[in-house]
Amino acid sequence: MSYEQFAYLYDELMQDAPYDEWVRFVKDKLKKYQVDGKNLLDLACGTGELSVRFAKEGFSVVGIDLSGDMLAVAQAKAQEEGLQIPFFEQDMVSIEGHGEFDIIGIFCDSLNYLESDHDVIHTFSSALHHLKDDGIFFFDVHSTYKIAEVFLNQTFVSTEDQVSYIWNSFPGENPNSVEHELSFFVLDEQTGKYNRYDELHIQRTYPVEQYSEWLAEVGFELLEVCADFDNIQPQPNSERIFFIAKKKPSFK
Repeated sequence: MSYEQFAYLYDELMQDAPYDEWVRFVKDKLKKYQVDGKNLLDLACGTGELSVRFAKEGFSVVGIDLSGDMLAVAQAKAQEEGLQIPFFEQDMVSIEGHGEFDIIGIFCDSLNYLESDHDVIHTFSSALHHLKDDGIFFFDVHSTYKIAEVFLNQTFVSTEDQVSYIWNSFPGENPNSVEHELSFFVLDEQTGKYNRYDELHIQRTYPVEQYSEWLAEVGFELLEVCADFDNIQPQPNSERIFFIAKKKPSFK
């Protein structure tokens, strides 16, 4: 299955994602920490669902993703909404050439697609150097609980007329990692038959303490860790962990 094909099927897979909750969460936290700036860098923006939503809320958004095909979908969405959002094809591990932002976000557990400690640390460092002094960094990740108890050895199925899928999850090679085997069945309206496309996705997460340690190492001040879109501390059965960090003015 090509990235071009998956880019168009990704929104089908994510149709129930609570995108508006991410926007609400970010806006609430920016108000809490008295951040007035509106320049936002959306890293690993995918098909642009959040980029478009933030732009419609008055943010000046730049989107970056590794997949050019994902970005083509994102650009089409922005144009359909009459929005001018610059999208760039880059790896979030080593972004460059975009100046500094008030806010940087890695949303929708996109950070979990990085499979090595090195890549996570370098992504944090890259974000730090693209933030203004006192700029805010948001990211959310799957908890170790979700990887072990919700995903591993589970099967998820969707049966719709146009697009159906079978999603199997297996233990990955690294600790706290999972391999998602996805099979899509897409209706060809001309023939009435379904075409099958297969895709493998690998995600890896780390304990809260490890992310916190890496943030401090590269120069962030950790402001808050909470869970599942709520203002609560992560619990043993929390599934999505949110981190909010600030760039210390002394780091350039």
